[in-house]
Amino acid sequence: MRRQLNRHMPALTLAAALSLVAAGGARAVAQQTASAAQDAHAAAHAADYAASVRPDNAAFGDRYVIGINDVVAISVWKDAELSRTMPVRPDGKISLPVIGDVQAAGLTTLQLQAAIVAKLNNYVLDPQVNVIVEEVRSRTFNVMGKVVKPGSFDLAKPTTVLDAIAMAGGFQEYARISRIYVLRSLPGGSQQMLRFDYKAVIKGKRPQENIQIQPGDTVVVP
Repeated sequence: MRRQLNRHMPALTLAAALSLVAAGGARAVAQQTASAAQDAHAAAHAADYAASVRPDNAAFGDRYVIGINDVVAISVWKDAELSRTMPVRPDGKISLPVIGDVQAAGLTTLQLQAAIVAKLNNYVLDPQVNVIVEEVRSRTFNVMGKVVKPGSFDLAKPTTVLDAIAMAGGFQEYARISRIYVLRSLPGGSQQMLRFDYKAVIKGKRPQENIQIQPGDTVVVP
């Protein structure tokens, strides 16, 4: 009987070993799957964070209308001399070698690209042109009155009234923070006055008053 048990022992040991190996492999696969899920979650979180802190990409898209003082980068394939970065002049134009002045203000990046290609066709065979808005300087707003740093600010990304006040360094002493208002120009030359009660907004009572700033707006802190 002892011999029979001893004879079966290697088989039992091998089976147990195979079982342990299989279990270990399953655990390894489970760990790898969990690790991959964690990596995917971390990557998604990083992407969300990057999207939240990067500048407003819509402002740099094909629908953005180039304005005076905006900085544009012109890239002409295989022609470094024609490729350059420059601001749009006060007359709304940019200047490039060979073709001279090109109207830029009032056009989208694709429209400016097409205008440059049309002019280059007279000098270059099948020109490949790419236009990028590198800096938005034409979209500005003002903060006036009893703030630490009154002045003009770039509107390169979505900005609320609270953001605008923070950009201006906050309030000076004796600022009437419940009587702030935003002056906004309307078509036809008239102006709209939009009230902003700082005390109420930060208490969550009037969140609708914390509006998005538009180009040309003036935040007044009396």
